[in-house]
Amino acid sequence: MNPLDTPRENLGRSAYQQLKQDIIQSHFGPKEKLLMSTLKARYGLGVSPLREALSQLVSERLVTAESQRGFRVSSMSIAELKDIYDARAQLEGLIVELAMVRGDDLWESGIVAAHHALSKVNHIETVEDQLSQWDQRHQAFHQAVVNGCLSPQLLVVRQTLMDQAARYRYLWLKQTVFSQQALADKQQEHLVLFNALLARDKKASAIMREHLMSPVAIISQVLIEQGVA
Repeated sequence: MNPLDTPRENLGRSAYQQLKQDIIQSHFGPKEKLLMSTLKARYGLGVSPLREALSQLVSERLVTAESQRGFRVSSMSIAELKDIYDARAQLEGLIVELAMVRGDDLWESGIVAAHHALSKVNHIETVEDQLSQWDQRHQAFHQAVVNGCLSPQLLVVRQTLMDQAARYRYLWLKQTVFSQQALADKQQEHLVLFNALLARDKKASAIMREHLMSPVAIISQVLIEQGVA
């Protein structure tokens, strides 16, 4: 904990982190009204930190502020899904191109370590642990790849797109992690990408774009089954 943080800032951060996670994991569904009484009871926090959290989530487009009517979880749509994923794929393809030009031996070693950890993920006894371990190691691998671009500004934009994609990505994550075949397919995709990166192959950027777009069909089907157009 930062010694300069005030108790109020800590409460605001806690409210933000808990509420964001609950929205991503669909505890609060699209367009659902976020009643202050419900949030106070769920998180044991007061109005002030909850309002700070809600305001931050509005800026991340996970929550919508309604004039004089409080807050509501933002809607979801297949059109938004495709737009967010396409934007991220295009950006990350560019980042990969830069990383292969700018990345040094330390960049390569970071990718090797992260890929090794990701390749060791197997089915674990509890569902929660399986999902958590895969997600953490998967994100760590992609982070190790993009670090080589050496552009803080591009990485900020990338993080913004990832925040916007988080709810959609969670739907895909559940489908992938709990299927042995889907998990094996993803491991193979990562191996192909890994080899191309280390070879500094110009095809790596296209491989990354295809890899990042591959969940769209799965997520679209889940949304259709949930009645989201």
